Amino acid sequence: MFRGTKIVATIGPASTDFDILVRMIEAGVDVVRLNFSHGKAQDHIDRANLVRRAAAQCGREVAIMADMQGPKIRVGKFEQGKIFLENGEKFILDAKWGENGELGNQERVGLDYKALPRDVRPGDKLLLNDGLIVLVVERILGHEIFTVVKVGGELSNNKGINRQGGGLTAPALTAKDMEDIKTAMSFQADYLAISFPKSATDMEMARQLANIAGEPFHHKPMMIAKIERAEAIPVLQEILDASDGIMVARGDLAVEVGNAAVPALQKRMIRMARESNKLAITATQMMESMIVNAVPTRAEVSDVANAVLDGTDAVMTSAETASGRYPIETVEMMAAICLEAEQSEYNKLDADFLNVTFTRIDQSIAYGALFTAHHLRVKAIVALTESGSTALWMSRHSIDTPIYALTPSTTTHRKASLYRNVRAYNLMQEGDSTAVLKQAEDLMVAKGIVKKGDMIVVTWGEPMGQVGGTNALKIVRVGEFG
Repeated sequence: MFRGTKIVATIGPASTDFDILVRMIEAGVDVVRLNFSHGKAQDHIDRANLVRRAAAQCGREVAIMADMQGPKIRVGKFEQGKIFLENGEKFILDAKWGENGELGNQERVGLDYKALPRDVRPGDKLLLNDGLIVLVVERILGHEIFTVVKVGGELSNNKGINRQGGGLTAPALTAKDMEDIKTAMSFQADYLAISFPKSATDMEMARQLANIAGEPFHHKPMMIAKIERAEAIPVLQEILDASDGIMVARGDLAVEVGNAAVPALQKRMIRMARESNKLAITATQMMESMIVNAVPTRAEVSDVANAVLDGTDAVMTSAETASGRYPIETVEMMAAICLEAEQSEYNKLDADFLNVTFTRIDQSIAYGALFTAHHLRVKAIVALTESGSTALWMSRHSIDTPIYALTPSTTTHRKASLYRNVRAYNLMQEGDSTAVLKQAEDLMVAKGIVKKGDMIVVTWGEPMGQVGGTNALKIVRVGEFG
């Protein structure tokens, strides 16, 4: 069955075996995420090559997303690897501890983020290890932050730190990120995910760096802003305008704004992305229990299904497929949940068009195709596209009709792997429009998508082969081209 919602899977030690990766792609992975928080440049290059080989083995194009680490707002290492903090205990975060090789102990620990003493004030709450540990700042003395433990627990090496309510000044792009962007462009990553952006400027700078690094390869990636800082929420529209999509990164975001605020924010962010013709990915702990269990919890099933019903383009795995015991089963289960949720959707397409203003011919054609397909109940929408923009615009609206992007561009083919309700195929589009329409029809029949007598809607640009020139729409009865 046609599954509209896409699956982004993080690969790591559990999934870098070629056969496992092939089985994951066959199970439904559309985009592979490389997490640049771990590993060296060559590791990512090797994994990207592995993904390309595995996708070729499956006869598919799978997009690659390079996810930047962002600023390391973390504690240092401990003498014993970890400590246990009791409620009411005093504890010091020391920005200079570790400069001479000192390791953390029960009294204090060093910081990777040296600016933390400047960013906090007495009374601030610091949340460590995804909010499982809460420290209250009592006073700051130079490079030392004196705290009292409000919520204790085990604290181990390199756990993250957030300030409740946000306000940390760490820049979104670090020197490491800038080098990692060059690495990602060396293997032409299709998507670049930027961690902790606070403004449109962060995304614009990242895009500029990526375009410069990709220039020798004639490659420009699509930019995904990971929304995980409280400061990003008031300027979400500006960040969206500067990006190609957003990731609802619920881990760090929940720590900064509070767990209870995240579900409503998720719905709002996905809605805003769709209204802005941008992509949305929902991430973090979606199938967390499948790191160690062969089946998810009922709550996790509901979580994935609700993200689908919210209209997300993709759901994402992290440790479940990177280091978990059941990477293939996780993808299979996610795909099944997405399909079931999509079957329950009731699409009222007409309401989407009431307040739409058409500003471009190609956008008008895209909307016209949706409207026509919805009311004629056609078998498929076929977008003959160079850049993929027409298919992307169509995918922003809920419709029962599947969209097929036929493109001569491998880059466009891979990028479309993330668009909801879109499946891409390669078509060289040689000749005049009549010849190309016949090629498109033959491909759709050969793939078993349509048969003689089925009705489809086709969009394309005259003259053929130009980028951003969709200006024609035709209702086709399969077989009419002979």
